[in-house]
Amino acid sequence: MANKSYENARIGRTTNPREREVAERFLSDSGDDSFTALFLVFAPQLIAFFRRRGFETGIAEDVTQEVMLIVYRRAGQIRDHKLFRPWLFKVARHAACRHYAQCTRRVQTVDLAAMPELISAPGYDVRGYVSEFDDWMKFLEPQEREAMTLRFVEEWEYHEIAAAKGIPIGTVQWRVFNSKKKLAMILSPRREIGTRAA
Repeated sequence: MANKSYENARIGRTTNPREREVAERFLSDSGDDSFTALFLVFAPQLIAFFRRRGFETGIAEDVTQEVMLIVYRRAGQIRDHKLFRPWLFKVARHAACRHYAQCTRRVQTVDLAAMPELISAPGYDVRGYVSEFDDWMKFLEPQEREAMTLRFVEEWEYHEIAAAKGIPIGTVQWRVFNSKKKLAMILSPRREIGTRAA
């Protein structure tokens, strides 16, 4: 109980000058540059917030992206800019509750990072996997295909893709996250068919 009280006090306390600066800049002019600065300051805090609640790192990052997307869309609702931080973590708490409630129904994402291990395993035909990967990419928009290829084939980091393409890192993360969700909806039924056949 004491830990929860401490955390609530810490979340609601006056933000440091850098936090105040990026929050005020974004709330006054919600463009890509101001959002990127906001994302860089608050995303690590949100990830830590979700990790403390038992979220795996990947899920914590995904839920953080969802929270930051909500912030991007709804920040205009904040009348008192000093209340940005408490509002942000209220959105985060609601996102955590939604995640727990939907955990059993949630669409699984595809872990493309595991593809190299699968491809190098004995008995697997690399050409088949390359062809299958190309087939998956056809379901995505060109920008999503590019983000997924750079992230999982070229193995670039998110910040490297953002710098190379001149877009916010949050945009890159969102494209990858959204692409994984799209692919999961397509591939999950295939997995079930394969399991039944086996």
